[in-house]
Amino acid sequence: MSSSPEDRRSTARDGRGGHRPGDPGFTRLRIALFLAGVATFALLYAPQAVLPELTTAFAVTPGQAALVISAATLGLGVGLLVAGPLSDVVGRTRPMLVSLVVSGALGLAVGLVGDWNLLLVLRAVQGFTLAGLPAVATAYLREEVHPHHVSRATGLYIGGNALGGMSGRLVTGLVADLWGWRSGLVAIGVVGVACAVATVVLLPRSTRFVAAEASARAVLVRARKAASDPVLWGLYVVVGCLMGGFVSVYNVLGFRLVQSPFNLSVGVASLVFTSYVMGSVASSTAGRLADRIGPPTVVSVGVLLGCLGLAVTMPDRLWVIIVGLVLFTAGFFAAHGVASAWVTSRAARIGAPIGQAASFYLTSYYVGSSVAGAFSGSVWSAARWPGLVAMVGALWLVALAIAVVLGVVFVRRRAAG
Repeated sequence: MSSSPEDRRSTARDGRGGHRPGDPGFTRLRIALFLAGVATFALLYAPQAVLPELTTAFAVTPGQAALVISAATLGLGVGLLVAGPLSDVVGRTRPMLVSLVVSGALGLAVGLVGDWNLLLVLRAVQGFTLAGLPAVATAYLREEVHPHHVSRATGLYIGGNALGGMSGRLVTGLVADLWGWRSGLVAIGVVGVACAVATVVLLPRSTRFVAAEASARAVLVRARKAASDPVLWGLYVVVGCLMGGFVSVYNVLGFRLVQSPFNLSVGVASLVFTSYVMGSVASSTAGRLADRIGPPTVVSVGVLLGCLGLAVTMPDRLWVIIVGLVLFTAGFFAAHGVASAWVTSRAARIGAPIGQAASFYLTSYYVGSSVAGAFSGSVWSAARWPGLVAMVGALWLVALAIAVVLGVVFVRRRAAG
């Protein structure tokens, strides 16, 4: 008797098989997704380093300049709603690879645009095409890696995201200081294409994926499973608040540092993005800790660490700001890395499609980025850094409250067996 697709999907997730540390496939997989994360987030956030220059080049306000980030994150949020369900039907590797190659090519074009409205449109399109990787990567890891090592592998992937966010801003800022903002953005396009090629070569093809039914009714049924679970909903809200605050801080940071009392150049100001290195370390470490002490505790501690870092950035002393940013960045990536793995684990446990759940999670992630990020420039203009800290702090405290509640539920269910 032949088994149903749902039975085969259950078997693919039941813990038998999957790449483990020491396997060649595990090493290739981790390197490939690390580079893919670098490419995705370098391309997505590269313009953040040159927002002050964009205000001059296109005669726009800081609030309008921030739209170049929000347009891409909004496009990505929409793309996630398509890429996640699509990957449940056509497979995991194809959407990821197509996403990287097309987005890298668009990255080359972004630096050549001369019209502001066209730049925003192109960034929105690039955001949409970038969705293929983040929508699918955690689902791919859940299926292809042995369950005991999923958090570890996911932590390294999130670490690649952190390094990509850093390199995108850092390279763009330094190159912009030498040859202008256009050259900086084109340079990141080159990085994106190179990482895409390496990922195509290295990434192992799916061996444990089982296609879901492709009918519209089946898609809606799967979406309802991923959208109706209260624990998943809580995680969606947590990451939306965290990311909204995180992108707001880095949107405004450049404006703060190029003005008095710091008066840094764009290139020098971009060096503060080296704090992302700590984000890469924190996500990998947090993933290992979550396997031992549970995701709720690690997420809550990560949020608390970020809130502490945010408070530390208040004084107008550069070294103090850098210390605060390191703590803030580490807290964000620790919480996000563990929460993203928690989403796919929870989806698998309740029988929801993990690709769909991952898409909803990341849609909330980028909606938070788009909405809060769009307001960040206006908050800076009206209330400067104290106003921004108040806004971000409120968002993160909401995330902390929800994480604590989810932790209580998690502990009670474990105690109940």
